[in-house]
Amino acid sequence: MKSSASKIKMTSFDDLFGGNEETVCSGDVSNSIQDIALAKLFPFANHPFKVLDDDKMEETKESIEKYGVLVPIIVRPKADGNYEIIAGHRRKRACVLLELPTIPAIIRDLDDEESTIVMVDSNIQRENLLFSEKAFAYKMKLEAIKKQGKRTDLTSAQVGQKLATSVEVVAEQAGESRNQIKRYIRLTELIADLLDMVDERKIAFNTAVELSYLSQSEQELLLAKIEELEVIPSMAQAAKLKKYSGESTLNEAVIDSILSETADKPVTVTLKSEKLTKYFPKSYSKEQMEDVITTLLQKWHDEQN
Repeated sequence: MKSSASKIKMTSFDDLFGGNEETVCSGDVSNSIQDIALAKLFPFANHPFKVLDDDKMEETKESIEKYGVLVPIIVRPKADGNYEIIAGHRRKRACVLLELPTIPAIIRDLDDEESTIVMVDSNIQRENLLFSEKAFAYKMKLEAIKKQGKRTDLTSAQVGQKLATSVEVVAEQAGESRNQIKRYIRLTELIADLLDMVDERKIAFNTAVELSYLSQSEQELLLAKIEELEVIPSMAQAAKLKKYSGESTLNEAVIDSILSETADKPVTVTLKSEKLTKYFPKSYSKEQMEDVITTLLQKWHDEQN
């Protein structure tokens, strides 16, 4: 089975690095590789991809410590003599943690739209991206392509000469459908706490898309009810919430009523005997099995908290 990443059409090497290797390594400062002081590097404005000091960062640190920075980061010059990172925020962070003074960088003289597209394309193929990261990345790229208009540049070249809407361009290059791109972008309308719940997979993706149509104040009321009732809206409930919101009749009482449909229902779990008996001695009674299961669940609950 082919990975979905194989469908992604990213900015080409020549478009990213400004031509062939000779051009990159020539005396042209706009495409040259230079060692730049970490103190002169600043993150891309509204960079949607999170840079975390996690296991992946440890792997990056170990690689750089052993082999150096194998792939230069991409930056563009700022008016104050510093540089804005277009691609390579995680590599730069690893170098900071290793207390290195400089990092190799390719300097590109790109405008805002070109920089945004390269920034998104150089990160979107990463594994295990959060829903929020994809959502804001696709939104930023879509807005950049819209601003480019009819220009023939590194983006339009990738989709040939056919006429296409901005959403179609983003969808084709991401290997997604137009509707899926729109659904991702809808997530950017969620308040931060609800979006975090989507990233944590507490709220399902399609359910979150429906909730994104609620106003900010309605979402805040919803969040308070979720915490109060300790329930997560289902797809059907999200559709109801969206409907009432569209009719301007969604309030705290209505939200409470809709979410209580789940809260008032007792949770029933059935475990078939053939799934359980293999874990217990044949002499164990039903009550003994229940005692063991309850004890293990209590231990698991304590560890989770």
